[in-house]
Amino acid sequence: MPADPLHRATKPLRSMSSPPSGSPGVSAVEVRRSARRRRTVSAYREGDRTVVLIPARMSEAEERRWVTVMLDKLAAQESKRVLGDAELVERAARLSAQYLDGKARPASVRWVTNQNTRWGSCTPSEGSIRLSHRLQGMPEYVVDYVLVHELAHLLVPGHGPRFWRLLEAYPRTERARGYLEGVVAADRLPHLPPAREE
Repeated sequence: MPADPLHRATKPLRSMSSPPSGSPGVSAVEVRRSARRRRTVSAYREGDRTVVLIPARMSEAEERRWVTVMLDKLAAQESKRVLGDAELVERAARLSAQYLDGKARPASVRWVTNQNTRWGSCTPSEGSIRLSHRLQGMPEYVVDYVLVHELAHLLVPGHGPRFWRLLEAYPRTERARGYLEGVVAADRLPHLPPAREE
């Protein structure tokens, strides 16, 4: 969302120092209330924080809901930009530091087009991680989940209890798994022919 220059300089009436639980990779969220703003809500990134602009009359519950909605929208917009392999390596390093104490250190992370039945794969002996091109365009938290999943395989090869304990550190694991399960289920649905225009 583009920055709103009219409200960028306004003094925030309320500020949150950390994002709601489960929000994607943002270190801080600042909520700015405006008496001039009637119905619209907007958000933009400002360095390592997200600024959410809301009407002053909103309740605390509406504010929490809109912060979550806007963080998801920004994440979806950002994930539409296709990350290059070098950016994937940087992202993997950041996620490893954040969720796995920096213990998972991949030698390579790259997109591949030959994985149509899995979202990612890892070869621990080589330290290589490959992500399916089908993830491109999915929300950032989904791509991050698959990266964390494959990073965890550098530490624990199988899917036993120790592996799942590692993944518990990533706060959006269940949500990302649900998203991916929905994509798989949608692919299995019969595709209806387009509606005829009359």
